[in-house]
Amino acid sequence: MRSLTPGAAKKKKTAKASTAGSAVPQLSIVCDADTLRSLVRKRTVRVVDVRKEDDYKQEHIPTAVSLPLARVLENDTPEKIVSIMEELGISDKMPVVVYDDTFGALAARVAWTFQYVGHSNTALLEMTFKQWKELGLETEKQVRAFPRAKHSLNINKDIYADASYVEAAKSQPGKLLVDSRERLNFLTEHIPGAKNIPYTMVGSNGNILRKADELKRFIENRGITDNAEIITYCGSVGTLSGLTYYALKLAGFQNVKLYPKSFKEWKALGKPKEEFKDATYWDLSAE
Repeated sequence: MRSLTPGAAKKKKTAKASTAGSAVPQLSIVCDADTLRSLVRKRTVRVVDVRKEDDYKQEHIPTAVSLPLARVLENDTPEKIVSIMEELGISDKMPVVVYDDTFGALAARVAWTFQYVGHSNTALLEMTFKQWKELGLETEKQVRAFPRAKHSLNINKDIYADASYVEAAKSQPGKLLVDSRERLNFLTEHIPGAKNIPYTMVGSNGNILRKADELKRFIENRGITDNAEIITYCGSVGTLSGLTYYALKLAGFQNVKLYPKSFKEWKALGKPKEEFKDATYWDLSAE
């Protein structure tokens, strides 16, 4: 069994799971690889693989269960999500770590969904499955299933926004919309008043998200203060904006919401749009 490289082993010290005062490990927003490996060995975590089922069957992180994002999106009512979690053997307090192979965006959407229905002890794995393998960490091919668990439904309204909420927020002081799409898509059309934080800017080599202090500086340089209520959205189903949601949370922004139906629904509802008709090369730069 190979350990992490020295650089990888120390760069996530702030993301360790805490067990102080509780027998159940309490995860941070992002879970580092060493912590996950330890939890897997102790069998005190449910690892959720949100890649396609065929990819999961070929190889996955030990003890992981398969939950393709498509299954979540086909019916993401809170009641259905809780039923899926129960099917995966996830009880109310069990630590859950979610991963994908798509720079964290798919995992972020599923992790946010779990938190929305009341499972706060959910974290993103700091890296993709490909990066996990490149470090020589353990994998398996065994398809996992666990006894059905009981999970309560406790909707967290503080992290959710729908179209009507977004429309009202546009004109309210202290509330800010953040568009997570790439710069050109943002300039073409976006929700009026939104600022742009392209999802491509929140990650770093080897990690799905930059370090917390780097993210905080990056976000504040865009005129976003930590006392604002921030609503993230992207093009369609809340994957890219889900990643930005977690970037904001990791950076210390407390009041963050996700508009999961995003710009696709906004346009379908005929809501107002804003665009730059004469964008220059400078406008295309996220910096």
